[in-house]
Amino acid sequence: MPSIIAVDGPAGSGKSTVSFAVAQRIGYLFVDTGAFYRAITFLALEQHIDPHDSAQVVTLAEHVHLDMTPDLDDDGRQYTLVADGRDITPDIHSPQVDAHVSVISADPGVRTAILGAQRGLATRGRVIMAGRDIGTVVLPDANLKIYIDASLEKRAERRYQQRIRNGEPGSLDAIREGLRQRDLVDSGRETAPLLRAEDAEYLDTSDLSFEQAVDAVYEIIMAWQPPVQSAM
Repeated sequence: MPSIIAVDGPAGSGKSTVSFAVAQRIGYLFVDTGAFYRAITFLALEQHIDPHDSAQVVTLAEHVHLDMTPDLDDDGRQYTLVADGRDITPDIHSPQVDAHVSVISADPGVRTAILGAQRGLATRGRVIMAGRDIGTVVLPDANLKIYIDASLEKRAERRYQQRIRNGEPGSLDAIREGLRQRDLVDSGRETAPLLRAEDAEYLDTSDLSFEQAVDAVYEIIMAWQPPVQSAM
């Protein structure tokens, strides 16, 4: 079994929900690195820091201690995110955080500041870490890399259905445009853009059900073989 698994892909591709389900199946810790940027965004807004004020946001990111644990409450969470000992998991998915997280996640200073926390979680082993630059920047030496993709239309439909299930208002057109803009930001930023690592396994989930996508990732993991060590 690969000890460290890096999963990348665009917003709405299913990488987080699928990775979480697989992690539960094989007994690994699921780490959603996007939650770290959401945490900084929430804390900045809570402290009345302008998300566009890079200097203050980076200072915040450099001084807060973030950790992720497998301790799950009965609220459907995939992880518990702790900031300086405080569980802020319920707070990082608000519409206010949604509206500003792209700015903060694109800040190179913020990404550098939380890189140590993300890599520290990986050193514990038995980890599936999902994000947009895991296989290329955060964990370039991960044992196994997987890139999960899906069409823009399918990703928008999934996000829309998710909001409907959660009783939240949503417009399919607005969600589609939001994802399109997020793709442009994530792929076009200078620091740690969304890229598929050259050695990553590719999985398109556009025509797969959730269960099929989970099975496909599980099969990729089960088929993994450690690299052969050359004889000296």
